[in-house]
Amino acid sequence: MTQLILAIDQGTTSTRAIAFEKALEGGLRPVAVSQIELEQHFPRPGWVEHDAAEIWTATLQTCREVVRKAGGVGRFAAIGITNQRETSVMWDATTGEPLHHAIVWQDRRTAPITAAMSAAGEEEMVQRTTGLILDPYFSASKFAWLLDAVPGARARAEAGEVKLGTIESWLIWKLTGGASHVTDATNASRTSLMDLRMREWRPVLAELFGVPLNALPQIRGCADHLGDCEPSLLGAPLPIHGAAGDQQAALVGHGALKPGDAKITYGTGAFLVANVGAEPVTSTSRLLGTLGYDVGGEAAFALEGSIFSAGSAIQWLRDGLKVISESRHSEAMAQELKDNGGVYMVPGFTGLGAPWWEPDARGTIVGLTRDSGPAHMVRAALESLAYQTRDLLDALAKDGAPRLSVLKVDGGVTANAFAMQFVADICEVTVERPAFQEMTALGAAKLAALGVGLIDDLEDHPVEAPARWEPRMSGEERERLLKGWRGAVKAAIIAAQ
Repeated sequence: MTQLILAIDQGTTSTRAIAFEKALEGGLRPVAVSQIELEQHFPRPGWVEHDAAEIWTATLQTCREVVRKAGGVGRFAAIGITNQRETSVMWDATTGEPLHHAIVWQDRRTAPITAAMSAAGEEEMVQRTTGLILDPYFSASKFAWLLDAVPGARARAEAGEVKLGTIESWLIWKLTGGASHVTDATNASRTSLMDLRMREWRPVLAELFGVPLNALPQIRGCADHLGDCEPSLLGAPLPIHGAAGDQQAALVGHGALKPGDAKITYGTGAFLVANVGAEPVTSTSRLLGTLGYDVGGEAAFALEGSIFSAGSAIQWLRDGLKVISESRHSEAMAQELKDNGGVYMVPGFTGLGAPWWEPDARGTIVGLTRDSGPAHMVRAALESLAYQTRDLLDALAKDGAPRLSVLKVDGGVTANAFAMQFVADICEVTVERPAFQEMTALGAAKLAALGVGLIDDLEDHPVEAPARWEPRMSGEERERLLKGWRGAVKAAIIAAQ
């Protein structure tokens, strides 16, 4: 029977497993899926946590369900993993139990640590080595916080009794019964501890952040053999043969494999990743230098812009303000209005990402009048996606990248046609959405399939784009709206000072 790939997609709001098979016409197609929602924990303002044990339980449950749906473990050739990046886990090397809640990528508790490093003049060295700026977004300061927050953890880590890793490392450890403590190079590139060009841990960075090197996983390529699943978990020792952080996996899933290709994923946050080729590029516009993928020792580098709140702004309207009962209702509400009425939302719920990097910023709404109502709030949240995307594209252009003619999109928010048309209008770009939306899972499956020889190269899966939005807004209207947005961002930053 046709061999399948089991893709694990562990995200910020849910854990999914998807079985992919190699289609007769070439490429991979999904045949079974299982998904479990993930509880968020907010112990203090600006703090965001997950229960790593809950993540593991959900991963195992969804994998078992997909194996059952797909006809048994004997049909599977390998496992691929993609994950929410930067989210940091610390666990006991003997029991395999987490020693604290995982600190989520959105969490801002370590802002004083990175601010102090920046004030001491360390950012230039960190950016030159890693491609990253100093910000609590990345894993190193989270690792250091965990080591200091749990009594005895630092000494135990130095003795080899405690392990650190991001979500894929945690899952691989659990899947292999503790036999493999590894990470892939894309996730390692998001820690602030890896030399981007050499793709290895740098002792000077580990010392700067106070993270013991022996607590960190080994760095591997994205299609390397990362270990074998403990047979009792799924019924066979399936090899784990592919891993990448969610945004890099989406780059692979989209087939954005050539320099100049770019994609943006609109999920809880939104992440623009542009392929820049075989050499890293240092941004002068506060974008992030990062790794696109590393396959067989050949690397593609990327520039990335990170928006911390995208779909989460819509979730807040639904769960916090309760102005909508379901996220899908946001499109119809936004279209009730002829314009935004001068209302802008800057969704800085966990600070502002690129190109602003203001960790202390908070959500701000400006332009309210007595005529403003729930529809204005909804429309402002949706419009903020486009404004933030335009900021990233402008920063990318300042770094020398050609202005995009096509922007590949994926993620749950792309089901909202109003939002996608507004992105096309504000960004002056054609927006393309493929028929199959799970680009992160597809990317992980492609890497695993390549690793076990099920496909010959990463271009094996052409991605169709049946949904397209062309820009149709006048230049005068665009500039008027962008002027209002920039004023709103300025207000949000001033309010945080």
